[in-house]
Amino acid sequence: MKIATFNINGIKARAEALPRWLDDAHPDVVLLQEIKSIDENFPREMFEERGYNVETHGQKSFNGVAILSKLPLEDVSRGLPGDDTDEQARWIEATVIGEKALRICGLYLPNGNPVPGPKYDYKLAWMERLYDRARELLASEEPALMAGDYNIIPQAEDAKRPDAWREDALFRPESRMAFRKILNLGFTEAFRARTQGSGHYSFWDYQAGAWNKNDGIRIDHFLLTPQAADLMRDCRIDSEIRGHEKPSDHVPVWVDLDL
Repeated sequence: MKIATFNINGIKARAEALPRWLDDAHPDVVLLQEIKSIDENFPREMFEERGYNVETHGQKSFNGVAILSKLPLEDVSRGLPGDDTDEQARWIEATVIGEKALRICGLYLPNGNPVPGPKYDYKLAWMERLYDRARELLASEEPALMAGDYNIIPQAEDAKRPDAWREDALFRPESRMAFRKILNLGFTEAFRARTQGSGHYSFWDYQAGAWNKNDGIRIDHFLLTPQAADLMRDCRIDSEIRGHEKPSDHVPVWVDLDL
């Protein structure tokens, strides 16, 4: 089963590029972030005609997450547990029914800038709620994963110019510590389990020729429970997509699980 995560930075802006990538890459399941659309306006038809079941959790103009799946989806839930007042559409999860059941959680973690300030406080509080949900997933002892745009640069090697990010919310020590706290519960960070070293990025800013300079950062991640990690065959970044026409500033990351 090929499962991808892709921050598309607006479904309207990616109306041509996203279907083209789907037709080329043939993922079984896709977790989308920043759809920037309310549920009623999401163009379900372009995905359904390609055989995907579609579940969305959107809001007007900002955020928004979705699941596209060629396999049946059950027990869909929207919104990260722990704060009933949180109106930002950043979390969706469901069970994919293949040869084995897999719980998939798609997330768009808050950016957190500027630091300090209420946006950074929200980011860290959101990560505490993520930690609680992660513990529950592990306690189930079932194959599960949490994937999406984490807005976290885990290590210096995950940025072309780490010094430029030292005071950014994506690379602040508190942010990375919160990420490691979740990882250390017993999750496998899929890409780093397969590929080591620098030069591997999933985001390049639109400004200052970042793509041409390969001035990127790696902030899109898959965290796998032990039961899912045992099934992993591969994990890669489709970096070449960034050079295509009308690209998102992110590129797809995918895992292949023996499901």
